[in-house]
Amino acid sequence: MTLRTFLGALVLGGSVAGLVVSARLADTTPSNAQPESSASEQARPAALPASASGSLPDLSPVAERALKVSANISSTTVRRLPNDPVFRFWFGPQEQRSQSVGSGVIVSSDGYVLTNTHVIGYAGADIRVTLPGAREMPGKLVGIDDVSDLAVVKVDAQNLETLPWGDSGKLRVAEWVLAIGNPFQLSGTVTLGIISTVNRSAAQVGANTDFIQTDAAINPGNSGGALVNSRGELIGINTMIYSETGGYQGIGFAIPSNLARRIMDELKATGTVPWGAIGRIRWINVDRATARRNQFGDVTGAYVQSIERASSAYRAGLQPGDLVTSINGEAVADAEQIDRTVIASKIGSTVKLEVIRDGRRVTLSVPVVSRQQQQTPR
Repeated sequence: MTLRTFLGALVLGGSVAGLVVSARLADTTPSNAQPESSASEQARPAALPASASGSLPDLSPVAERALKVSANISSTTVRRLPNDPVFRFWFGPQEQRSQSVGSGVIVSSDGYVLTNTHVIGYAGADIRVTLPGAREMPGKLVGIDDVSDLAVVKVDAQNLETLPWGDSGKLRVAEWVLAIGNPFQLSGTVTLGIISTVNRSAAQVGANTDFIQTDAAINPGNSGGALVNSRGELIGINTMIYSETGGYQGIGFAIPSNLARRIMDELKATGTVPWGAIGRIRWINVDRATARRNQFGDVTGAYVQSIERASSAYRAGLQPGDLVTSINGEAVADAEQIDRTVIASKIGSTVKLEVIRDGRRVTLSVPVVSRQQQQTPR
């Protein structure tokens, strides 16, 4: 079967999947660290006493301290637009200016602030950070990572308040949490909820990393803000919501503190994170019905529409027209599964792909290389 025939069958047999809006939480309007001492070195906060009514813990001290580490981040990006030479002669170079507003968490007393990549936007953005007390200053981008959606910014400040890091691996469902941030540019907002799920699978939310799920009210502008437990520990970075309206519907997601801390350390040390890659590949997801209709058998997988010839996958033998049905022995449901497995793989290791090609099965060992080698600079 030719590629053209297969693609035509996909178009005729395809359907539009139900949309789950996993909205990034920065307020975006186009206009046309870690504490100095580790968590283990800090005294673990005592559990908070119950309120006078006895029904809930008194979270006021936690909120008051968390607000002292909350930052407002605004990022302005200017892009020069291509235009007609005659138009440029008369009106000059044309630019598009876009602004993103979100939240950040002060993670060291000497001015390191952790936030989301989508709050910053691009490495060349003009960053302004407003610290507690309405003190505004320029921010310098230390490192930015697309995969985890985390970025580190540095401001020229000393003796800032911080929170102790919590262990996200020890979280339990129904623990009380506070979400801190600047939704809709309303600085210093605190919302209360519980942990709904301690480890929401990346596959379930269309992401590359797993999340903490919470029902604390999270809205656009909360991106990069702190998720804090009842002990006053930083246990997550708010980053994403499930919404059919663009607003709060009781399902928010935070990057777990253990992952956020590791990514932060990598960004501070080198400016990048060593995620795995096998090359730029254009995939088409194939369900069982489509696979049977196109003589691939009763399988699911990811069809290689095109592949970069310089990629490690191409050099290892992967070709356009291949249907990848398993990776490292696990059946492939979609291309996102391949991406997640590769991203999490160690640089220099290999992943084993089983593919169907011309009616026969072929197994390929594909070297995993650094994702940064194949990224377009932001």
